[in-house]
Amino acid sequence: MINEFNLTAAEFPGDKTLHRLFEEQVERTPGHPAAIFKNQTFTYRELDEKANRLAWLLRHKGVEPDHTVAIMVERSLEMMVGLMAILKSGGAYLPISPDYPAKRINHLLLDSSTKSCSPG
Repeated sequence: MINEFNLTAAEFPGDKTLHRLFEEQVERTPGHPAAIFKNQTFTYRELDEKANRLAWLLRHKGVEPDHTVAIMVERSLEMMVGLMAILKSGGAYLPISPDYPAKRINHLLLDSSTKSCSPG
C-alpha cells in the first residue's frame, strides 16, 4: 500500500513556469477553491488577483528576475499570496520561519543577499 500511495510521478511541462501553470488553472476554474487554510478559502481568481497586486508592488520596490526575496510569515493564505507574488515578480523566495532565533534569521538574510523591501 505504501508503494502504491507514493506513485506520484507526473509529467511537468519544462517550458512553463509554476506561476504560468497557475494562471492557466485560473483561466480554467476561476471560482474553484485554490487554497484552504483553517476556515478561510481563496478561489483561484482571488489568489491570482491578490498575488498580481503584490507582484506589481514588489516590482515597483525593485524586485527583478533572479532577486531573492525573503518571506517571513506564519502559515496562512497570505503566505500563499506572498509566494505566488514573488514568483510572478520574477524573484525567488526564501521562506523564513518567524520562530527562528534572531541570529539565524540575520544569517539567512545576510547569506542570501536579500535586499530590504517591505510592501508597506
